[in-house]
Amino acid sequence: MALKTTRGDKAGPLKGRGAPSNVEGRYESVAREAFEDGWPREEEMPARLETVITPQAAKSIIARNESPDVPFEQSINPYSGCEHGCVYCYARPSHAYLGLSPGLDFETRIFAKTNAAELLRKELSAPGYRCSIISLGANTDPYQPAERELRITRSILEVLVEFQHPFTIVTKSALVVRDVDLIAPMAAKDLARVFLSVTNLDAELARRLEPRAAAPYRRLEAIRRLASAGVPCGVLVAPVIPFLNDGDLESILEAAAEAGASSAGYIVIRLPHELKGIFKDWLEHHYPLRAERIMARIRDLRGGRENDPRFGARMKGTGEYAELIRRRFERACRKLGLSEGGRTGLDTSAFRVPGQSTQLPLL
Repeated sequence: MALKTTRGDKAGPLKGRGAPSNVEGRYESVAREAFEDGWPREEEMPARLETVITPQAAKSIIARNESPDVPFEQSINPYSGCEHGCVYCYARPSHAYLGLSPGLDFETRIFAKTNAAELLRKELSAPGYRCSIISLGANTDPYQPAERELRITRSILEVLVEFQHPFTIVTKSALVVRDVDLIAPMAAKDLARVFLSVTNLDAELARRLEPRAAAPYRRLEAIRRLASAGVPCGVLVAPVIPFLNDGDLESILEAAAEAGASSAGYIVIRLPHELKGIFKDWLEHHYPLRAERIMARIRDLRGGRENDPRFGARMKGTGEYAELIRRRFERACRKLGLSEGGRTGLDTSAFRVPGQSTQLPLL
């Protein structure tokens, strides 16, 4: 069980980490809150937290999706938790299922599904399998720092190439360019697309929002290199956060289009479960003068609440401000020649199970 301590208000976030604290998950039976009592603390957070990678033998690898809000039915997440440390990440609450904190545990205690390729080959070979686009990175980033050494995502791509199975990739990492030798030939057959998430063009804001993700200019360079190799690329402005990065929407789309992106999408910030407290704590540390204004606008987007989980509303928000963002996005896409979405429409007809005949047996 991870240590569930909360840092004092004056301590501030740890360098290189996103969450300011290690809040309890919603399934914990005991909650603790720090307060000043005049005594020295026995459980002070260290000045630096190391990342711990734990190998995990997963029981299955393809997750099925029934949400009407996302454009795919299947996804694979090679890692649980994400070292990028994006403070706004809607996947943070998933760490509570592991008995860990959605705060610092989420970005320092990573579980790597080392048997992913083996499971994927087995699941794709099952007699009843129906080919549908697989999205890599729907929850946590498939190219977070551990991937450089573990190469789990690359092993998954190798299986998808072997089966000629269509896939999309969503990432904040320039490491995706490493696998262009696998991605580009699939893209040439309309079997692959890559999407880079770019939330802003301000290096200082990026360092605070997403401390261990690639810098914005490196993500744009990744788009440039992939597009030059013939890989259709999209840019995702995800999330749009009022009074933090919403003013950068058009400039992000323009920079991505110049780099070679052909499609674009956006998502308005979501704050499910424990993420509400984590994000508000982060605001108080980094932007105390704007914190209440930002949260008030988020509530405007969410019908007066801090989160709205309803299908059809959770991704884009509702109300006048949500409509304004939508109009700005659509106008910029028209001006720049970017198609909206781009995460559907890949070819599924080339799928085959290696070693199996594509001809029907003679009767």
